[in-house]
Amino acid sequence: MKNIHDEEITFSNCDSCGRDDTIDYQLFNDFKYVQCRNCGLIYQNPLPHFKPLKNRYSKKYFFYELNNQHNFFELMRKSLKDIRFHDMRFKSSNGKRRFLDIGCATGLLLNYIKQYGWDVTGIELDPFSAGYARDNFALNIINKPLEEVTLKEKSFDVIHWSHVIEHLPSPLYGLRKIHKMLKKNGVMLLTTPRVDSLQQKLFKQNWRSFHRDHITIFSKKTLCNMVKKADFKILKFFSWGGIAQEKGVPHWIKKFADTSVKLFNMGDVMFILAKKE
Repeated sequence: MKNIHDEEITFSNCDSCGRDDTIDYQLFNDFKYVQCRNCGLIYQNPLPHFKPLKNRYSKKYFFYELNNQHNFFELMRKSLKDIRFHDMRFKSSNGKRRFLDIGCATGLLLNYIKQYGWDVTGIELDPFSAGYARDNFALNIINKPLEEVTLKEKSFDVIHWSHVIEHLPSPLYGLRKIHKMLKKNGVMLLTTPRVDSLQQKLFKQNWRSFHRDHITIFSKKTLCNMVKKADFKILKFFSWGGIAQEKGVPHWIKKFADTSVKLFNMGDVMFILAKKE
């Protein structure tokens, strides 16, 4: 079956609980979200096949990443600061701590982490971003989708992925693969949009994260349930994002909204720090 973009599509059961019992959640011109009646997960159904998903990355996407790389990096750096990342201690038999960034884009975060003595590796689907990271920072970047990457199990102390899980046809598969690649007591740093947030309530179907490329949209409950299903222990959860800058509201309103949602944990972007025991 094909959709209006001439992409192969297929119908799918809920990736979290496996049930095939949904209601329509949000309809758009060329895709729709459904919600699982059993566990509440929100996802696109039908799903685009993986190969067409991979083909969506273009030079235009790369320039978007390049133009916004410093803003994205600052948000990730703030998340690391919030969890006191540089105070964490990781035991390593050979003295090298290993850090994997899935969806590393242009490599700014990896280059930053490398300066603290980490052995870093990146996975990036966009070939232009992967090339930029290699050429500008001499980074080890794997230009393949997570599903096709073969890395040694129990080999990383930290695996970071920011705004990646929502793009995967099977987020549970991604979580379980990450669990296998982590060493015992290693940690996962996960960032993704949050549907049960102030912004989504305000902007409804015009919320910024209802997007054709976002296959699964999580709430706090559905994300935490899936992370636990993949055998992680959640150590910390927080969120941010009160009103998006592109909405053009006065600065004082944006600042008040951003401060409030972080205080009451109602932001439309959420972060989980989880441990493999």
